[in-house]
Amino acid sequence: MATEKLSTNSYRHVLKYTGIFGGVQVFNILVGLVRNKFVAILLGPEGMGLVSLLNTAMNFISQSTSLGVSFSAIRRISELYESGDRIALERYIGIVRLWSVIAAVLGAMVCVAAGPLLNVLSFSWGDHTLHFILLAPAVAMTALAGSELAILKGTQRLRQIASIQALTSVLSLAVAIPLFITFNYKAIVPVISLTALVNLLPPLVVSNRNYPFHLSFSRTLFAEGSPMVRMGLAFTLAAMFTSGSDMLVRALLNQVSDLNTVGLYNAAYMITITYSSMVFSAMESDYFPRLSAINHDNDAVNSVVNRQMEVSLIVISPMLACLMVFLPFFVPLLFSGKFLPVVGMAQVAALAMFFKAMSLPMAYVNLAKGNSRVYLLFEAFYAVAFVLLVVSAFSAYGLLGAGYAIVIAHVAELMVIYAYLRLRHGFRFSSSSLRLSLFQLPLLLAVYCITVTTSGILYWTAGITLTVLAVVYSLRQLQNMRKT
Repeated sequence: MATEKLSTNSYRHVLKYTGIFGGVQVFNILVGLVRNKFVAILLGPEGMGLVSLLNTAMNFISQSTSLGVSFSAIRRISELYESGDRIALERYIGIVRLWSVIAAVLGAMVCVAAGPLLNVLSFSWGDHTLHFILLAPAVAMTALAGSELAILKGTQRLRQIASIQALTSVLSLAVAIPLFITFNYKAIVPVISLTALVNLLPPLVVSNRNYPFHLSFSRTLFAEGSPMVRMGLAFTLAAMFTSGSDMLVRALLNQVSDLNTVGLYNAAYMITITYSSMVFSAMESDYFPRLSAINHDNDAVNSVVNRQMEVSLIVISPMLACLMVFLPFFVPLLFSGKFLPVVGMAQVAALAMFFKAMSLPMAYVNLAKGNSRVYLLFEAFYAVAFVLLVVSAFSAYGLLGAGYAIVIAHVAELMVIYAYLRLRHGFRFSSSSLRLSLFQLPLLLAVYCITVTTSGILYWTAGITLTVLAVVYSLRQLQNMRKT
């Protein structure tokens, strides 16, 4: 058992699953790039701003009303699956589906009721209440899809999950592009709803093959599911803080500026924050279960967190260097020439992902140890800091100021989480993680300085040289890690 535990927490294991889930995420991002390119050309920055506002509103309501079923159900389903008790597993899956239907109905009702409020918060012109109300089916289908994916994750259908994610990306592209070409702005809400349907059907079909969909509305099943809901509440509230802050920032930017600005901000945010998430895609599926299994052993937690952090830093640092240098080329390619004003914001915001690679593995420690209130407190702190910093910095310095604000918010989050874990659980950065960060952070800062102080041949020569240095250093570190 000790040997098995060591192997699952080794560098090779972390690298393997970071690569698997990251690879799927890369494919999804490539498909998303094609979709965003079409949207940028067909709708422009203003259209992308409207898509961004509606999507963030839908995500906020969905996460606020999901009851945490898609997250909290995984652990218990996994336990029952490992035990081999088919009857108990099917009963619990029935409970999960019952609560997911409750969450779907709740989400749809909240979406309809909140339509007028969302319109007031998001727009200073026109009446877009109907747009928000019509998002109700998408909210409901998102809740149902989350529970079906939880069933697949808990029963270890990882290959099927990867296939489903790739399939839904392609199908959503096939649905969106013809509608945008034909109906332009009028297609935005239908595309959101049809995308939610596309995300629901494949996992529902796959899980139904193994565990046929049956619903039984009884007080007993309802009561048996309440512990699952209580467990998922912390994760749900944390997701509310995150999606709520994203929605509020875009709404406030629309209020103080216009949809064009929201579209530009969303493009920069997507390039840096969303696309970098491929590095973190293994956290929930692989890292969190491993961390939970050894949460009572602080020394083991210390080791697992540091190893996850090191792998994240090694993978993301050369990617960020490349991103900062080539953004003037990437932005017109990914979107259109109208989006060139986002380059400055995206270049500085890329630095925030370095600090996220350090803070995110630590943030999961509180969830793994059951410290849900502390986890929520940190998420609330970050959400408030994020909104205040981004909006105030934008008001003073425009999009570039918003980029600096994103970096400051991530640095503050890292410092607060580390201070707590150091005092409460004796967490320490390992010598190898410190060595990595102390080499790569100055390197990334040097790359950024080159992007803002040079141009022409000097820009490309110095930028590419430092990027190659980052790549070579990371490759050497990866070679060493594969041996352990």
